[in-house]
Amino acid sequence: MRFLTRACLSILAALGVAVVSLASAPARASANTAQIAMFQDDISLLANPGPVLQQIRDLGGGVVRVSLHWDLVAPYKRPANFNATDPASYGWGVYDEIVQDARQDGLVIDFSLGGPAPPWATGSGQPSPGGNGGWKPSASDFKQFVQAAGTRYSGTYDPTLSESSPGDPNDLPRVSFWEIWNEPNFGGDLSPQAIKGSSVLTAPAMYRSLLDAGWSALHLTGHGRDTIVIGNLDARGQTGAPSKVAPEGLPGNFAATKPLEFVRALYCVSSIYKELRGGAAKAVGCPATAGASRRFRSAHPALFSASGFATHPYPVNLPPNQASSTDPDYTEFSELPRFAGTLDRIQRVYGSGTHFRIYNNEYGYITNPPNSSLTPLNPHGQFVSPSTAALYINWAEYLSWRNPRIASTMQYLLYDPNPRRAPEYGGFASGLIFFAGKRKPAYDAYRLPLFLPVTTARSRHQGLEVWGCVRPAHYAQLDTGSPQRVQIQFQAGSRGTFTTLRTVTINSSRGYFDLHMAFRSSGSVRLAWSYPKGDTLLSQGQVSPPEGATVYSRTVKVTVK
Repeated sequence: MRFLTRACLSILAALGVAVVSLASAPARASANTAQIAMFQDDISLLANPGPVLQQIRDLGGGVVRVSLHWDLVAPYKRPANFNATDPASYGWGVYDEIVQDARQDGLVIDFSLGGPAPPWATGSGQPSPGGNGGWKPSASDFKQFVQAAGTRYSGTYDPTLSESSPGDPNDLPRVSFWEIWNEPNFGGDLSPQAIKGSSVLTAPAMYRSLLDAGWSALHLTGHGRDTIVIGNLDARGQTGAPSKVAPEGLPGNFAATKPLEFVRALYCVSSIYKELRGGAAKAVGCPATAGASRRFRSAHPALFSASGFATHPYPVNLPPNQASSTDPDYTEFSELPRFAGTLDRIQRVYGSGTHFRIYNNEYGYITNPPNSSLTPLNPHGQFVSPSTAALYINWAEYLSWRNPRIASTMQYLLYDPNPRRAPEYGGFASGLIFFAGKRKPAYDAYRLPLFLPVTTARSRHQGLEVWGCVRPAHYAQLDTGSPQRVQIQFQAGSRGTFTTLRTVTINSSRGYFDLHMAFRSSGSVRLAWSYPKGDTLLSQGQVSPPEGATVYSRTVKVTVK
């Protein structure tokens, strides 16, 4: 996501307020206890891989999403006799360090393969100002780049073969988690989105070609059984006729196509989920006849056989059970069940029984502070407080834990960006740590999630659901061989000490627990957990932490009538 570009574009979107219940979330019997914990902070990670990965591990993150930008590793000008499938033709630099450090920390790297494309791999006719390397990228060149990446991170590639001393293939660990292109429905990443006054979508056909290319390249390099995620969509979009502000209409060249509108064009189906035919099909690069449609599934295997379909379901500043609009083509967090159902419906059009896992692979809440009340990113002036952000990320994780179709929970950013680079609003400040280094309440909330769906009991005998997670527990158990235990602590009234009401043994591989408890009075609930002694890999992100230090969740107030 390129936030400065998005900041300008987002002014074009009218954000209403509509309540949408996550009513289709399944019961707790179907709980998703093994959902993965994803994390992303490209700016911090690329600048300082080792310490950032260590801190993500200390927080219990499992999969680190890393944007492997094509233009960062490819030469700016294509050299003569350039072998684009040879890993040695690129400058991988910090990416090698990332996969090496991640292996030491027991973290999984998810490489998001995509743009910007180098100048020699973009198409002609790019307007000025341009599209940041997303203008008509060459699918054939992208395939060669992905082949190079797949070969280098195959687990068998020796990066020193061309040097005088013998090397070791184990110098570069295998990467087995991939994404193909980021936000293809956003014009800052893939453009043009639409032509002819925005009446004809063009980005879906381009993305289909990029998917075919990336999928083929990963299979050619031995990654066919890896986790390969597609989509990675912006959750909103714009529609509009040409105007002085947007002469191409919306989405035009560089705005965003509504995600489900994009998906329908990607799969060549109409708004009523029938295969496109004739001129309507040809206009968006789809098969125009029934015979050609029958070959569509085999011609585009990624669309039917990928490991999952991802979106970036930010609800802007709203709680996770609400959406910013009633638009049926959005994919904000509360709309993920509908998104999954829509994908199922499209699969059935082609006789496929695929039920994609839904990946939430970019999510978080921008806080005020550091943001001012009114910003280009938030024209209505409703950024949440740091304490509200802590509540919302726990709430969102609880809802996704309840839904087995959702494969991941996600935290986007460890550190807030430098506010000096955007003094008028502080930037996309969804981190767990303020730029100056102070931890937000969300830091503790992320490490030890705690959520009570109902916080008021009719009597002291009524049990309340207490859901939580010790996110670092799986690392602690692997490293120490001992089961982890978390204390549920209670403070009666509004002051006094916290006492332990219950100690819970963590049986879930991801650290989750869910139970019912009765409270004798009103007060506050929190979790307490101690880092294991003698584990140098669980260091709480500090140089010399006290062994066995106890950490706490956010507190939740309960009322007993």
